[in-house]
Amino acid sequence: MNDIFPDPSSVKALALDLDGTALRPDTTMSDRTLRALKACQDRGIAVIFCTGRAVDAAEPYRLPLGAGGPMVYFNGAEVVDMPGGRVLSATMLEREAADFCVDLSRRTGVYYQIFFPGTPEYPRGKLMAERQSEETEMYRKHTGIQAVIGDLKEALAAPGITGCIKSMFLAEPEIQETLRPRLIERFGSRIYVARTLRNFLEVMAAGVSKGRGLALALEYRGLAPEGVIALGDEENDLPMFEVAGFSVAPANAKDKVREAADRVIGSNAQDGAAVFLEEFLGKK
Repeated sequence: MNDIFPDPSSVKALALDLDGTALRPDTTMSDRTLRALKACQDRGIAVIFCTGRAVDAAEPYRLPLGAGGPMVYFNGAEVVDMPGGRVLSATMLEREAADFCVDLSRRTGVYYQIFFPGTPEYPRGKLMAERQSEETEMYRKHTGIQAVIGDLKEALAAPGITGCIKSMFLAEPEIQETLRPRLIERFGSRIYVARTLRNFLEVMAAGVSKGRGLALALEYRGLAPEGVIALGDEENDLPMFEVAGFSVAPANAKDKVREAADRVIGSNAQDGAAVFLEEFLGKK
């Protein structure tokens, strides 16, 4: 498994997860990875971000690449044409589900935040939480996005608000596992719940996934899924693996992600994605 490659002549795009895959543990993108991705673009291979991040949180990595076209954000809740920022597809979490999560957060004391859709004041959307805490600061350092502090119940009840792009609990994995069954028991197939990083439990609308987002991005680009290499490390990347013709997981990926991948590469701390792409381009 670890020495196979897709047919170089068939690859037209990379579906690229950021955190845990293309980014090092400190969330930087190494010069080596940047060079490998630019080399792919020079060979006519499109780089499609497929990330749980918001647009603004992914921009520091897209800009140096100069990558454009439909990209997948918020785990597939939005497909956005970059660099213009036109939203091509948006799937909202219903207000009732977000409201339930606020209640759950208040009862348990677990930190919770919501991404609201864009407004004239916040064109690319607004992140809100109910308190300033170490989780707020941790998320700001991780993504560059500062949460606006306010009453989430009031924000959800505001005129014109029918739901949100996505929401997330920030907590240790063992706490997440006490929340997940309560969410599924209440809403079942009406929601999509996924752990995206160690401390992130995201709650989105049913039907949202990186797989669906990638399929839409490819449709807009006129590309066939068979010609795509998907790289990812977390459970939210598995739907993307199902769409792409070839899947790659770094050594730091979750067990079930490595098991699902066509190839396992070096960890993100070892620039595994860059090494794989260099070897792949050497065969092209």
